[in-house]
Amino acid sequence: MKDFDLNVEIAAIKAHTKAIRKRNYSSRISKLDKYKGELLTLHRAGTSSAELQRWLKTKRITCAPSTVLRYIQKNG
Repeated sequence: MKDFDLNVEIAAIKAHTKAIRKRNYSSRISKLDKYKGELLTLHRAGTSSAELQRWLKTKRITCAPSTVLRYIQKNG
């Protein structure tokens, strides 16, 4: 009969968890990155997220105003 080694078992469980963990998508490139400078400049000039969303629509970028707001908060 094998001896139970707690540290070996914990290491095996953690390795398995790391192997099956889903990919982190936080490093994914946003379609708004192409217009980052313009978005930040327009926002600093006083435009709302809804106005920025409409401006992006003229550039054929479709997204919700909340997405624009989160992008501005994260990058501004």
